[in-house]
Amino acid sequence: MENQYLTEYKAGDVMDPNNLETERFFFESPIRDELFERMWGKSFKEDCTIPKEDLRYLRVLHWGKEGPVVGEMVCHKSVSQSLLEIFKELFREKYPIERMRLIDDYDGDDERSMADNNSTCFNFRRVPGKEKLSHHSLGIAVDINPFYNPYVRTDKEGRVLCSPEGSQPYGDREKDFIYKIEEGDICVRTFAKYGFQWGGDWTTCKDYQHFSTTGG
Repeated sequence: MENQYLTEYKAGDVMDPNNLETERFFFESPIRDELFERMWGKSFKEDCTIPKEDLRYLRVLHWGKEGPVVGEMVCHKSVSQSLLEIFKELFREKYPIERMRLIDDYDGDDERSMADNNSTCFNFRRVPGKEKLSHHSLGIAVDINPFYNPYVRTDKEGRVLCSPEGSQPYGDREKDFIYKIEEGDICVRTFAKYGFQWGGDWTTCKDYQHFSTTGG
């Protein structure tokens, strides 16, 4: 059954909500050769320190603008089952997630993926401006609706900076807008239930899109 759903449906396919065997769309699989070819040189770079055997491919459903949509994500095996349960719960609640495609469709470019409001997990990369590996490199951090939930910090000159480019209007968390993640909402509560911390709770900066099993 897993193979059927891997081949018959593609990420981004919009499904009929009235004729949908929901549970069969939520599953994990190893990183098969065909998928690894798609990832190689993009999310899985030549210097990647995470064995592909430690990664898992997830298929889920999420609520897009046109209804139920097939989504996909690569993560570490230690969080794969938790993420499946999280996305099941968010789907049952009809929580809106606009897009969930592998970052390899964006050549592993985090900025391009975020600008397209694409929700992702694994991408072997360093924290911008540092040598430290991002927790996305470990496959234990998830970004949800990133364009509307930007990374926000204040520089030494007191300027407020937002990433990705163009997301500055959504750095103002007093406003109401689509896809907004905020303290106490169903997204934050569901991730917390499975041991994920929210970047919106950070003190020196805010990463409103970010959920991780560690604090950074």
